[in-house]
Amino acid sequence: MTTTGQKTKVAIIGSGNIGTDLMKKIMRNGTHLEMAVMVGIDPASDGLARAQKYGFETTAEGVDGLLASPQIDEIGIVFDATSAGAHTANDAKLRPLGKRMIDLTPAAIGPYVIPAVNLDERIDAANVNMVTCGGQATIPIVAAISRVVPVAYGEIVASIASRSAGPGTRANIDEFTETTSAAIEQVGGAARGRAIIILNPAEPPLLMRDTVFTLVTLPADADPVKAEIVDSIEKMVADVAAYVPGYRLKQKVQINEIPADQPVETLLVPGTDRPTHQVSVFLEVEGAADYLPAFAGNLDIMTSAAVQMAEKIAATKEIQA
Repeated sequence: MTTTGQKTKVAIIGSGNIGTDLMKKIMRNGTHLEMAVMVGIDPASDGLARAQKYGFETTAEGVDGLLASPQIDEIGIVFDATSAGAHTANDAKLRPLGKRMIDLTPAAIGPYVIPAVNLDERIDAANVNMVTCGGQATIPIVAAISRVVPVAYGEIVASIASRSAGPGTRANIDEFTETTSAAIEQVGGAARGRAIIILNPAEPPLLMRDTVFTLVTLPADADPVKAEIVDSIEKMVADVAAYVPGYRLKQKVQINEIPADQPVETLLVPGTDRPTHQVSVFLEVEGAADYLPAFAGNLDIMTSAAVQMAEKIAATKEIQA
C-alpha cells in the first residue's frame, strides 16, 4: 500500500449518492485517507462532476478506466459502491494488484465487518463487506446482547425513507435480507437471524428507524442480568455514535417475559430450549448531511462505517511501515 505523506490514496467506484457521500466524508474528515480517483460509468453523473470540480481524477470507463489511471500503483484502498454483480467483476480485476477492497454492496465476497463489533478481527482481510445499512444499524445491538447472554433468535426491521432508496437498493432487496440475516448470526452472534426492510413513502421523508427483537433466556433472578444487558446496549450505542453521530436509542430498552401462550418455537433452531424473555431495542439514525439529506441515515451509516474501516486499515499500515 502506497501512502502520500501520512495519507493513503483511495479510489471510489460508483459515482452515485453513496460514492459521492464517501468522497465528501474523506475530504472533510479523512485523517489517514486521501481522495484520488472517482470512477463511474455515466459521464453526466453529479458525482463525477463534483469530483472534477474538487480537482480529483475521474473516469467514466468503470473499473477499466481505473486500471488505466496513472495513479493506479499509488492507490491502496478501493471503495466499491456499485452493485453486487459489478463488485464481483471489480474485485477480480483489482485484488490481484494488491488493492484492499471495501465493499458497500451485498456481494459479500469478503468477511462481514461492523466496525463497532469486529473491525480489528478483519483488519488484514483483502476484501471486506460492510453488510447493509440495516445491518450496520442493528447488528451492534444483537452483538451487545450476545456478550451478556446467548441470543436464540435475532430479528431486525429497518425502515428507511423511500426517497433514500435508490435503484441499487431496490434491485438488491433479496440480497439485503439474505446478507443481513447471515451477518446477524455470524457477527451478531444470534443462533438464528432474520432481516426485514421497509421503504416508507411518507412525505416529508422520515429518519431511518430500526427495531431489534431478540429472544433470550434469563435466570430466575433476572434483574441483575437485565441491567447488564441494558448497560451493554448503551455502551454499544455510544461506540457506534462515535463514527455515526446521528445514531441513537429512540426509547428505553424493553425486556419482557415471553407469555406462555406466545408461539416462538418456529423462530428457533430446532432443539433449542424455549427462551424466557424478549429484548426490544428501538433506534433512530440521522444522517450527517455531508452530501445526502439528513433523512438518509441508512446511506450515511454505510459510508461512515466504510470510512471508519478504511481509516483503521490506513493507520495500521502506517504503523507497520
